[in-house]
Amino acid sequence: MQNSSTPAGRPVRRVVIAGGGTAGWMAAAALSRILGKRLDLTLVESDEIGTVGVGEATIPTLLNFHNILEINEREFMAATMATFKLGISFENWRNVNEDYIHSFGLTGTDHWTAGFQHFWMKGRERGLASDYGDYCLELKAAQALKFAHLPNNGMNYAYHMDASRYSRFLRTMSEHHGTKRVEGKIAKVNTDAATGHITSLTLDSGSTIEGDLFIDCTGFRALLIGQTMGVPYEDWSHWLFNDSAIAVQTDATGPAVPMTRSIAHASGWQWRIPLQHRMGNGVVFSSRYIEDDAAKSLLLSTVAGEPLTDPRVIRFKPGQRPETWKGNCVALGLSSGFLEPIESTSIHLIQRGIIRLMQMFPTDGISAHDVAEFNRQSARELEHIRDFIILHYKVTNRVDSPYWRAAREMEVPASLQHRIDLFRETGRVFREPTELFAENSWIQVMLGQGIMPRTHHQTADLMGDHELSGFLNGIRDTIARTVAQLPPHQAYVQQYCGIPKM
Repeated sequence: MQNSSTPAGRPVRRVVIAGGGTAGWMAAAALSRILGKRLDLTLVESDEIGTVGVGEATIPTLLNFHNILEINEREFMAATMATFKLGISFENWRNVNEDYIHSFGLTGTDHWTAGFQHFWMKGRERGLASDYGDYCLELKAAQALKFAHLPNNGMNYAYHMDASRYSRFLRTMSEHHGTKRVEGKIAKVNTDAATGHITSLTLDSGSTIEGDLFIDCTGFRALLIGQTMGVPYEDWSHWLFNDSAIAVQTDATGPAVPMTRSIAHASGWQWRIPLQHRMGNGVVFSSRYIEDDAAKSLLLSTVAGEPLTDPRVIRFKPGQRPETWKGNCVALGLSSGFLEPIESTSIHLIQRGIIRLMQMFPTDGISAHDVAEFNRQSARELEHIRDFIILHYKVTNRVDSPYWRAAREMEVPASLQHRIDLFRETGRVFREPTELFAENSWIQVMLGQGIMPRTHHQTADLMGDHELSGFLNGIRDTIARTVAQLPPHQAYVQQYCGIPKM
């Protein structure tokens, strides 16, 4: 049955993207490259409106997006001054001076009845196992500051990149495939009185951009989905206390490491993202527990290298819009919701929204059923990621500040509490088919944050000490030999896609 607010059978040919930045140009690149021959695609942005531009760390799913768009990796990395990323180093999260790495790889070898963690726990009980991370190639390579492409995609990786350069790279690609860019500020969003659908955007120049489908990439302003379509915002700040960030770029002072550093402090955490030409730095914090000036001083006192930009404060509210598609408006990026960048998921969520839209693209008219399914999938995906991020705060041994004590004591979503209780009691984890983070990600973070399961699966008991020792040592020794043969990350980047030396 057709949505009564949507003209039956009205085809979608004119697509208007409101806003540029990472979200806008990712959408333009994908739509123009895949569907461009059937669409009239226009992107409206103003050079006077800045972008948040701190989404410089990614996760491995971006490789899939680039493969779909047939983007050459060397060209992309050279254009964006990118480096490789094998995971995230979490420092001071479990407790002060206690660190761990959440890597992108698999750990050990699972049995069909039980995950590798059960065999590792049995080995640890018998004095036969070393650190859990010793059985993960990507983690050991990150610790050794090494990287290389391996045969058969044998190393899972992502990128650190310059977000502004990435937008420019995608703009060139999008315009090559027919996207029209219009410079200007949006002065008014015009709607149809009968349907409530958006009909056009009026710019400050007085010109009007008409369309059949509008994509809101206006960031936190949510000019279309929020201000015009009236979709409310669901606030998650009772679980995620941070509401502010300060970003600054500095000179690179040493070799780029193949991991993002996430360093917890008394009222939040700070990031360090190494690019070829500079370091991205920032501090994420709760204004309830630390003032802006103190957070800025903390950040500037801990960066290495001379600042290249002035520190700028970014305000945000963690949460989501229950509808990211309403009428003929689809929200992508910050306009649809926001989760702090602790696990580098912002660009992934943009990518997922774009792919979902292309899978359900309303070529022959907007279907109410497609809209409902789009919104259901979007909300569920964000809730899974939300739970994973809350885990980092809830499960901690830190009691050194009011911020961390409040995080330990807060009630968390029942969905997350179940995962924590299940792992603590049995060592088991599960993953729903549509979730982003795999079992090994949950295991690495739960172990890293301090949960040690009380029991292991009985399958591990079927191995005697000699067999179990051989099993564990075989995995660890193979990884150690592989890592020993890898080149240093910095040297590999320079050879593969580096800045030419003058």
